[in-house]
Amino acid sequence: MKQWIAEVTERIIGGGEVTVSEAQRLIGADGSDSMALFLGATRIRERFLGSDVHLCAIINAKSGRCPENCAFCAQSAHYTTSAPVYPLLDEERIVGEARVAQENGSSCYGIVTSGSTVEGEELKQICGALRRIREETAIAPACSLGIITEETARTLKEAGMKTYHHNLETARSFFSNVCTTHEYDEDIATIRAVKKAGLRVCSGGIFGLGESPAQRVELAFTLRELDVESIPLNFLNPIPGTPLENAELITPQECLKAIALFRFINPAKEISVCGGREQNLRDLQSWIFFAGASGTMTGNYLTTTGRAAAEDWQMLKDLELTVTACDRGES
Repeated sequence: MKQWIAEVTERIIGGGEVTVSEAQRLIGADGSDSMALFLGATRIRERFLGSDVHLCAIINAKSGRCPENCAFCAQSAHYTTSAPVYPLLDEERIVGEARVAQENGSSCYGIVTSGSTVEGEELKQICGALRRIREETAIAPACSLGIITEETARTLKEAGMKTYHHNLETARSFFSNVCTTHEYDEDIATIRAVKKAGLRVCSGGIFGLGESPAQRVELAFTLRELDVESIPLNFLNPIPGTPLENAELITPQECLKAIALFRFINPAKEISVCGGREQNLRDLQSWIFFAGASGTMTGNYLTTTGRAAAEDWQMLKDLELTVTACDRGES
């Protein structure tokens, strides 16, 4: 299998693509074949993106009481969890955290709100924060505000947002097992509306929800079809009170093979490893870059604590990796 993986790698480096059946075979790599998979993913990443990596950070700008019933989410109003509940943070707090993210080396900063969408006064407040971030920092602001229209996307773009984040979470064929309060096509429509508005799209998913390896392949191909610019990969961190509170963590090797799979299918896209890496990858967190990842989220997540930025910087130093500086998302 090693020779076959090497041949597929060369084809992709040369501008070719991997097929669905080949991808399903790749994700099944085991033992020393996994090392060949990781080597191929690294070579593909370096061919299309170079060896530098990027960091991103987020702020939980509005927490709890979400009407959606995503089975993994601590902020859903359908479940009783210990997640914090508060309205939209004030502009000063949002801008201040952008400065902290920049100081910690992040090139992208995401404003994330709970709920199905944003409108009215909340949208106005977020636009005010975006303008100040663009004026007062060098970091590129992004937003994750739920399902939005092209008109809302253009409003956010005019305020200074360069990237919109909207995860598909999982494959279409598995989505009804995760969420029933909105349709998969609504998420697809949001991504298309954002792209039509001339914005970059950041969209990925969560592994460990109970999906099969074939459904991980399915999600990767859906994102390739949508031509999103950035793909964040998360791993389930089971939260007490949610339907998935007793789900077993997936193994570090499963995590790494999923990352490599997405690199083979989306060779030229940014792929970041985000939530759940501490719990699922444990001592193998640094291996994400050997499996094809080109970035990671640093700092805290929405309702769970991440590693200290200093620990991530030490990891990157030990790996002798260079972090991409802020470019304000102009390209």
